[in-house]
Amino acid sequence: MSEVVTMGEAMAVFAATDLDQPLWSANHFDKYLAGAEVNVATGVARLGHSVEYITQLGMDPIGKFIQYQLENNNIGTEYVNFSDEYQTGLMFKQRVSVGNPETANYRKNSAASHFNDKNIDKIDFHDTKIIHLTGIFPALSETTRLATERLFAMGKNSKKITTIFDTNLRPALWHYKQEMIETVNDFAHQAKIVLPGIHEGEILVGSSNPEQIADFYLTNSDITEAVVVKLGSDGAFVKEKNGNKLLVPGYKVDTIIDTVGAGDGFAVGLITGILEQLSLADSVRRGNAIGSLAVQSAGDNDGYPNADELMDYIAQRSIN
Repeated sequence: MSEVVTMGEAMAVFAATDLDQPLWSANHFDKYLAGAEVNVATGVARLGHSVEYITQLGMDPIGKFIQYQLENNNIGTEYVNFSDEYQTGLMFKQRVSVGNPETANYRKNSAASHFNDKNIDKIDFHDTKIIHLTGIFPALSETTRLATERLFAMGKNSKKITTIFDTNLRPALWHYKQEMIETVNDFAHQAKIVLPGIHEGEILVGSSNPEQIADFYLTNSDITEAVVVKLGSDGAFVKEKNGNKLLVPGYKVDTIIDTVGAGDGFAVGLITGILEQLSLADSVRRGNAIGSLAVQSAGDNDGYPNADELMDYIAQRSIN
C-alpha cells in the first residue's frame, strides 16, 4: 500500500484556450485531468512519493482517459472502481487573464457519486502514513459522505496515520448552506490537521481573523493538532494545539495565469514535507512554494514540480 491515500471525484476538464471569452462563445479547448484530490495525488507522486487514489469512474471514454492519466502519473489505481450504469463527471473552464475563471460542471448523478462506502473496508492501510480528504467528496451523495466517515475512522483508529482535511468548499454541490457548514466542520473536527482558506473561514466560522479560525477548530476537537489557514499570496497562518503559532510568508509571482489548483498544490507541499519529516513550518513553506508555482500555469496541476524543480525554485527565491 502507498504512503498517502486520498479519495475524490476525478473528472476531465475541458479548458478553453480562447482568452477572456465566456464559455458559451469559446471554440477551442484542451483536455486535462481534474479534481482537487487527484491534483494532490498527482503532485505527491511527482515528488517521488507513493499515493493511492480511491474513486469510481464510468465505463466511458472520459473514464478511460482518467484511468490512463492516473496510471501515467504513477498514481495507484488498485481501488478505482468502474460503473457501467453511471457516467464519469466532467467540467468546462474558462481561460481568463485576471480573476477566477468561469466553470461549468456536469457531474450530477456521476459514477463517483454512487461510490459504495463499503469499498473502504477492502483497503489495505499497512504502509499508509497520511490520509488526505476534502469537503468535496462528501457533498456528492449520502454514500460518498459515509465513505468519508469510514476513511476518517481508519485514520482515527491508527496512531501512525495523520489525517489531513482540506475544507475546500463547493457551495453548488450542497442543497443548503447550513448543511455544508455543519457537515464540513464535523469532518474538520475529525482531522489531525485542518486546512481552511481564509475566505472559507468566513463562511465556516464567521470570522476572517486567521487565529480565530484556527482556534475554532483547535478548541472544538480533541483530535485536531494543528490548523493551517491559507492566506493566498500572503502565505499561511499556522497554529498548533500547544499554542505555537506563526505566519509563513508566501512567494510573490509576477504573472498569475490560473489560480485553480493552488490550494491543492499547497496541500502537496504540506503532505510531502511531513512525509520527509520536515518541520511543520518548513512543510507549510513548501506548500506556499508549490501553490505559487501552480498559479503560473494554465492546467490544474501542470505547474506542480518534481523534486529537482522544487529545490531549484526554493533556492532561487531564497537567493533573491
